[in-house]
Amino acid sequence: MAKIRGNNQISGSWGQIWWDGELIFELESFEAKVTAEREDVVIGMNKDSKLVGLKGEGSIKVKKVFSRGKKNLLEAWKKGQDPRSTLVGKIKDPDTVGNQSERISIGNVWFDELTLMQFESGKKGEEEYKFGFTAEDADFLDTIEVQ
Repeated sequence: MAKIRGNNQISGSWGQIWWDGELIFELESFEAKVTAEREDVVIGMNKDSKLVGLKGEGSIKVKKVFSRGKKNLLEAWKKGQDPRSTLVGKIKDPDTVGNQSERISIGNVWFDELTLMQFESGKKGEEEYKFGFTAEDADFLDTIEVQ
């Protein structure tokens, strides 16, 4: 088994996101997760659980450089439309064991809120885009494996 050294821990500084095929170079942070939705099942005196659904959600935080599609999303919502997107995330730190990368594709992405404008005197601008997705539309394209 390979020894793991401190420099092998992956740094988020190397993460990248493509939003509908466009690289988001002003990326600050990204998170996508799937949560198991469960119902209680009582068997005798034991409380167990049953998986009844999956919920996908996440967020993209960007450094404020561009308006990043806000106008188009707002106009679509005002027309009653619910546009969907695809996100592809990649993390490949130069110190990753075996120079491997982890990539995920998330389809059927919808956005839950849109901050029209936000700023604070003396602070750098950031914007966060919260989103949801169907878990069946998320797939690992590459994973980092033990060498």
